[in-house]
Formats: sequence, structure tokens, C-alpha cells
Amino acid sequence: MNPKFEKLGMKPADILLPKGCDMTKWAVVACDQFTSQPEYWEEADRIVGDAPSTLRLILPESKLNDPDVDQHVADINSAMTGYLARDIFTTLPGSIIYIERTQSDGAVRPGLVAAVDLEKYDYTPGSGSLIRATEGTVLERIPPRVRVRKDAPIELPHVMLLIDDPKHTCIEPIGAAKASMEQVYDFDLMLKGGHLTGWKLTEAQIDALADALEGLTTDEAMEEKYGVSGVAPLLFAVGDGNHSLATAKTCYENWKKVTPESEWAALPARYALVEIENLHDGALKFEAIHRVVFGVDPEKLLAAFKEFYPNAHEGQGVGHTVAYTWAGGKGYLTVPNPRVQLAVGTLQNFLDAYLKENGGEVDYIHGGEVTDELGSKPGNIGFKLPAMGKDQLFKTVIADGVLPRKTFSMGHAEDKRYYVEGRKIR
Repeated sequence: MNPKFEKLGMKPADILLPKGCDMTKWAVVACDQFTSQPEYWEEADRIVGDAPSTLRLILPESKLNDPDVDQHVADINSAMTGYLARDIFTTLPGSIIYIERTQSDGAVRPGLVAAVDLEKYDYTPGSGSLIRATEGTVLERIPPRVRVRKDAPIELPHVMLLIDDPKHTCIEPIGAAKASMEQVYDFDLMLKGGHLTGWKLTEAQIDALADALEGLTTDEAMEEKYGVSGVAPLLFAVGDGNHSLATAKTCYENWKKVTPESEWAALPARYALVEIENLHDGALKFEAIHRVVFGVDPEKLLAAFKEFYPNAHEGQGVGHTVAYTWAGGKGYLTVPNPRVQLAVGTLQNFLDAYLKENGGEVDYIHGGEVTDELGSKPGNIGFKLPAMGKDQLFKTVIADGVLPRKTFSMGHAEDKRYYVEGRKIR
């Protein structure tokens, strides 16, 4: 392996792929999608039936708080062990996969599947690590996810990391050579997920990738892109799956407590499989993540918002504007001269305070129509937020630390990463 990867916080991995399976039934969308739409997961279950599928290897987050969650986790671990025993996987040793995802809008989004070193990742706000969280990590969300991962023999990634590569030096040259590469899968994704194709990188391509990634970490690159010099480089920013990567980090740190330091480098749990994408790819769109609040009196909540921000007013205007929908109608709230940079921060600061004092639950929703539909039901209220510009991401993380949680989403729910590749972590 190219020694440069040790400094870059990533490396090729022994990647597991199913063999002899219906790949459309094998691949399912990230577990943190459609959390308020159980009918989606019911339809996925109907499609899969008894076929081998990642649906049996993951826990939809809508079930994280089920009273029988321990049984769900046991079933997942049993299914993983069973799949390994039945030898349904083939292993691509020391590999990186170049993928092309055809999205629901027809655009093709390229990426790479590889392993990242969790020693190089830190979700602490203000961290100077090579791999950083882009949003606030809610620590209480980690333990339930640890229960799913800690005894699992394999991992299936839905984490998506971003590189800031405006000159297209890393991923795009690989895509230009795909005709001469070994194709490892090519299939349609279920439930409007589009299409996915993957090719295995050659050794020469892996070495060239290491050189290109190293170029993104130089002081010259940091100064050119962000106007800063002499600061710790940021190579990978978490675009999706922040809490899943934080969970992997927690499990690795737990392994370190019972493992001699001399053996840490050999721990399979030290690494996490991810998809890497270029922030500057045209198919990659930043979508706002909206909020729906359940179990509240919407009129009381709206009145409390105006008390929380005494200068807030109904209607659109200069400042931070948020659209809302409830059973009584629709409207806008505007906060002039906001105290934070983004509208999502203005709304989230209020919701955190209100729900702590008054009760209720908030869910994070992809898509304006779903937000309006759920928000218009009695006892609910939906809030729609403007999208953040992609050019703000790396600069903001470097300058200010993390963004407010659930600030942005990369595309619609159907365009999220589907589970396909796996890797042994025990």
C-alpha cells in the first residue's frame, strides 16, 4: 500500500460484495431515511421477501426506540453471522471502488468507496483533524447506535465524506478511465433509488489517487481555497452519516481500552468504510433539512417563537425567514438581524429551548412536500428552511467549527447512499 495513505487518513480495504444475489433486493437506502414513513420500510420488506438483503443487516432508525430493539439487534447480528457462514460474499482485497450513482433526477454522481482511519477523525467542535464533522454531534444519539454496531461482525456504510477539489484532480480522472477498469456491479436500485455501477481501481490508479489527495492537504492549497495558512488541513468533511461515523469512532475507542496499544493499528474496528465525493461535482446538490414538530399546540409554539425573538414578525423580509405549515394554514416567520449565520441555527436554537420546556418531538425531514403533509396534521407543525450554499461548508467548518445539526442534506431521500459494500470489523 502506498505509504502516503497513512498520512491521509484513508486506505484501500478488503471489501465484501454479495455473489449470486439479486442486487436490486440486496441494496436498501440508508437507515436514517423515511423515519416518519413506516410504509416505505414495509414496502422494502415486501420487495425483499426471503432474498439476501442488507435490509436484514441494518436497523431503520424509526425502530431505534422500539421496546424490542434488543431483539432487532440480535436478529441483525444473527443474519450477519448467517450470511458469512453461507459464504454469500466475495472479497475484493486491498480495493477502492469507483462508483457512479444515477440519481432520481437523472444526474450521475461519481464517488469512491474506501476505508478511513478513525484515528484521523474527531467530531469535537473546533477539531483540527483531517476528517471532521460538519454539524453538531448529539452525544445521546450515539449509545443506541453503538448497540447495533458493537457486536456486529461486518459493517455496511452509508457515511458520505466530501473533499474540496475544485480542480477535479482526485475522482474525475478515475471516471475518465472506467472503460478499461474491472466492473464489479451494475444494477437498478429499488424504490426510485436510480441506478448504481461500480468499478475496481487498479494499483496505478490507487497510487495516483494518493498523490492527488496529498495535494489537497498542502499549505498552498489551504491558502488558495480558504485564505488561511499554517493551520491544520481539512481533507474530509462529513456530508452524510455523521452519527454513524461517530458511532464507529466510539466502538473503536472502546476496543482500544481492552487492547494493547501495540495492536491498535491492526484492529479492524480502527477503520470505517465510506463513500467519498467531490464537493464540486455538478450532480451533488445541497438540500435543506426541514423540521416537523409532533405533539404540540402549533399556535402556542408560534407565539413562543415571537417571544423568543422579540423582533420576529410574520411574513417574508430581511434576515432569516422560515416557512411553516400547520392544520390552521401556512405562513412565514422572519427574524431580522439574526445572531447566528444560518436560518437553521435561528430555528433550532428556539426549538431546543421550547421542546425542553414544553415537550413534543422533532423529526428531520427531507423534502418540502413531506414536511407540509406531516406538518398539516393535527398536533404537528412543519418548518421549511432555505438550502445552504456548498461553498460555505469547508470555510465555515475551518473558521467556526461545526454547523448546527441537520443543516443540510446531499440530495433527496431517494438519492441517499444505498447499502451495497461491506467490510469485516471483527
